[in-house]
This record gives sequence, C-alpha cells and structure tokens, in this order.
Amino acid sequence: MVAIAALVLTASKSVASERVMYASLGETARAPIGWVEFCSENPTECPNGTSQARDVVMSQTAWKDLVRVNRYVNETIKPITDAEHWGVIEKWSLPTDGYGDCEDYVLLKRKLLIDAGWPREALLITVVRDKKGDGHAVLTVKSDKGEFVLDNQNEDIVAWTETGYRFVKRQSQSDPNTWVALGDARPAIATASAPRR
Repeated sequence: MVAIAALVLTASKSVASERVMYASLGETARAPIGWVEFCSENPTECPNGTSQARDVVMSQTAWKDLVRVNRYVNETIKPITDAEHWGVIEKWSLPTDGYGDCEDYVLLKRKLLIDAGWPREALLITVVRDKKGDGHAVLTVKSDKGEFVLDNQNEDIVAWTETGYRFVKRQSQSDPNTWVALGDARPAIATASAPRR
C-alpha cells in the first residue's frame, strides 16, 4: 500500500511539474507471429480498423484496478513455456487452463481490463528484451501520468523507464493490429504546450 501511495504521489508531482515521459515511437514494425496467429484464432480479441488514440486518466480508482488485475493474473496463472504447454516454440493464447507464458499473462490482463471498461487504445501489448536479454512481453498502460508496465516478472506496476528492459515494439494506439518500433531509448517528454506522443 505504501508503494502505491508513493507511486501516485510521484505521478502527481510529475504532472505538477508538467513533465510526463512516454516511449519514443519509431516506424511501423512487423507484428509478432504469435499475435497474428492469435488473431486468426480469436478475431473478436483483435478488432480491425482504426480508432482515436486515448490515454487513461490515472486516478486512485484506476490505479487500484491495475494493481488488482496485475496481482490476480500473476497469482492465478502458473508459468509454463510454450514448448512444455503446447509442444511449439511460440503460441499466444488466453490462459483458460491456468497455465501460460508472458504473452498469455499479458493477453489475460488486457482482456480483464477491457471487459472492465478500460479503453483498448490505452492497453498496449509490448515486446521487450528483459534484463537477461531474452524476449519478453508486457502490458503497457498509457495514461495522463506516463506509461506503466504490468509484468509477470514483477509484482509491482512501474513506470516503463523503471523496468530495466529494452523496449522493442508495441501495438499502435490507433490500431491493435499495427505495431510500431520503440528503438529510441530516450523518452519523449510531454509538456503542457506540446502534444503527447
């Protein structure tokens, strides 16, 4: 609880100083094959078409929702590799049997938040290189107080700049089937006079 209060306080100070950091977006990138196959098997989870990019207003209620969903999924789903689970190297799926790897955790967190009324445009599946250099997936939540990461390797929700990960690519806010590169390690800073990226 202290960590949540500290993060909300930090986020509030950030807004007060009008410096909120967002990942710098690059060119269009190739969607992960796991996403493409998941969408062909679950078309209702991958709506076609574009929409207006929207950020979440990070209120205390919204923060509590994120913490609840992150904790629930991390505690409920048991980790297993796709090779052990499905006999293939890569398969993205909703973990309906209680087992999954990082992408499956992300898909379930995203679904639970969308089902609770969160805008899809603010919930972005993101591919990173973790601290060991391995490929990993996290859920980036884009908000008015910056971008926060829900991760099965970390019980705490942290700002993207605090993960220690190298961000590779993620879904576009305007179209979940379009992915954008995140090759620039320097964050974009939004100010009151500049539009957010």
